[in-house]
Amino acid sequence: MNPNAQLDSYGFGIAVGHATDAAGGTGLTVVRGVDAPLRASAHVLGRATGSRELALLDPSAHVDRVDAIMLTGGSAYGLDAAAGVMRWMEERGRGYPVPGGVVPIVAAAVLFDLAPLGRFDARPTPEMAYRACDDAKTDRIEEGSVGAGTGCTVGKAAGAARAMKGGIGVGVAGIGGPNGVMAAALVAVNAFGHVRDTDGTIIAGPRNANGVPSDTERAIITGVSSGGFEAGANTTLAVVALNIALSKLELQQVARAAGAACYRRIGPAGTSFDGDVIFAVSPMEGRQGRLLQAEVAAVSALEEAIVRAVRMARGREGVPGLADG
Repeated sequence: MNPNAQLDSYGFGIAVGHATDAAGGTGLTVVRGVDAPLRASAHVLGRATGSRELALLDPSAHVDRVDAIMLTGGSAYGLDAAAGVMRWMEERGRGYPVPGGVVPIVAAAVLFDLAPLGRFDARPTPEMAYRACDDAKTDRIEEGSVGAGTGCTVGKAAGAARAMKGGIGVGVAGIGGPNGVMAAALVAVNAFGHVRDTDGTIIAGPRNANGVPSDTERAIITGVSSGGFEAGANTTLAVVALNIALSKLELQQVARAAGAACYRRIGPAGTSFDGDVIFAVSPMEGRQGRLLQAEVAAVSALEEAIVRAVRMARGREGVPGLADG
């Protein structure tokens, strides 16, 4: 299914905006409600995460909405950029109502792109996040080496010299129509291992002496690769949106189910060296639908998005990308 179709035509209620520091090799991506807050939850796959407001997304937490989700480069430094989303929302009176005003609810997760591309001191800023909110749109979402995908790389298990370019990808799956359950996925892929196409072929990963991407999991198991691993420097961040209204508990189940896409397409995923996080969002109110259909659609959409994230990425600074031709 065409991932650049108008997402809002399916009723996801989301808009996506990128801000890119091409020279610095970093950026961020904001997923916000078009004109209303979203219900959201999340699932943490990796054990080396950097995040903001994740606890709020637990089904037991009091607040039942978010105004935006930010995926950002810059490692922990990038979390400061959320102030720009907060300012954009507050200026428009969007946020959790409190005496005297509103408090925008902005969840965020970071990926490590401080090396090998760009500059270590280049980090996403609040001004970039504000601009991403302003520029957010519901169709023709740019993919590849933009936003949070600007500095992403994959295949770092054999060292930076053999890595390939990662990036941002978008996928859409499900059954259309007035009663259909649809899922849209946006992902930033910054894995230390390989990425497989839907037919199982490894299309990106650590390049061997012939420049061909190789199987990271096999290399680890056989002991061929024992270095190049750095905790927190490898992360896949995803947002999965549904076109039906779900509870926080149901969204948490969708996010957990969507983890299957990471395990199918990325090898390995969700390890002690990864900061992998999957967010799931839906409209606050509206049509209901079957949870199982939502889970299956989310997996399919995220699988497509992961593949597109590397296929649409352009190379730079000696790190090749599949979009180079």
